This record gives sequence, structure tokens and C-alpha cells, in this order.
Amino acid sequence: MSQLLLFLSSLLVVASVVQRTQADGVQYAVENKAVGTAGGDRFAKEIGTQLSVRAMSSATKFIWKTFEETSKADRKDIEKVTLIVEVTDVALAYAIDGAIHLSEDFIAKYDGDLKTMFIGIIYHEMTHLWQWYGEGAPGGLIEGIADYVRYVAGYPAPDWAKPGQGDKWDEGYSVTARFLEYCNSLSDGFVAKLNAKMKNGYSDHLFVELLGKTVDQLWNDYKSKYSGGH
Repeated sequence: MSQLLLFLSSLLVVASVVQRTQADGVQYAVENKAVGTAGGDRFAKEIGTQLSVRAMSSATKFIWKTFEETSKADRKDIEKVTLIVEVTDVALAYAIDGAIHLSEDFIAKYDGDLKTMFIGIIYHEMTHLWQWYGEGAPGGLIEGIADYVRYVAGYPAPDWAKPGQGDKWDEGYSVTARFLEYCNSLSDGFVAKLNAKMKNGYSDHLFVELLGKTVDQLWNDYKSKYSGGH
């Protein structure tokens, strides 16, 4: 009997893997390796494969638009992206080698609007797959760009920093995303141009090239604009 249950469980896992070729030319796959856990079962019931594929495809198109990557030559060469729901020590999610790894424990325990949060996570992690990392770039900038894309897509998390909050420009995540939003307001398309330049490396001087001020000057200006946001 136990062997039969194991076999049926394996079938469920296999059945959870679906590939589709989208209009954007990228294949998307969803693999639920956490079937039988609270998070894996909640994912299957409340999110599922179709929503996941739609979110990944929509995110890809939005990222290309945000980064102003109008041709394939501008973009990273990624043919397939796989979303993997799994038991992991990672608190939420991470992206590497064409795959997004999502914690079933997070899915199980999240008590807010799960679908909206999930889509926001997808936009953040898909940005990591598509963005240029720029050798020497601060990790906080990389995370900030991903949260910036998530923000302008309309999926900020409820606990994000408010405009003007934070201790340094490359603090990361929502702090840096808010700062990048300010920089982009000074010159529309700034984030797209910054990402494009990071294809060939990174230095803080890119802010001077694109906005005429050092990143520290820009951070001070930003903090001054929101002086009540500490």
C-alpha cells in the first residue's frame, strides 16, 4: 500500500510540471516538488500552474518594456524559466540558472493576499533572471532594481519602506527601489539606461554619466526631499 501511495505521489509531482511556449518566445514550466506539504498543497489549490505561467510571461514582457529592451540582442539569452515550489531553508524565494525556487513554507504561512504577493515575488525574481548584474555592483543595487520593477508593475509588498526611509542608497530592496524611483523621476528611462550599462560592468560613476551628480549627492537630495521620512 505504501508503495502505491508513493507511486501516486510521484504521479502528482510529474503532473504538476507543465511547459508552454508563449508569444514572447520563452518556455515556462512549473514544478511543484512540495506536493503533500501544507505549502505545496496550498500552492496547487490557490495559485496553480496557469496563474504561475501567466505571471511569469507577463513579468517577462513588463521587464523588457521597463528596461527598454526592444530587440532580442538587447536581452539575456534565456529560452526557458522554471518555477519550482519546494521544501527549502530559504525564507521566501531565489532565482538562479533560469529557475525560480519558491519556499513552500512561505506559501503555507502567508496570511495576506497570497495571489497578489505571489505575483509580486514573480516580478522580483524574474527581474533577477533578466537584469544585467554589472561586475562590481553592490548587491543592494541588484535587489533594489528587482524591487523597483516590482513596484512600477504595481505589486509592492505591504511592509515596504516609505519614500525617504533608509540609511544608505544601496541598502537594497524597497529602500533602494524608492531611491531608484526618485532617480528615474529626474530622467525618465534612467533605470533602463543603468541596467543597459551594467551589461559591461559597474561603477558608481554611472550615476554621474546618467544624471550629472554622484550617487551620494543624489541620495542626499532624495533624503532632503523626504526629510520627514526617517
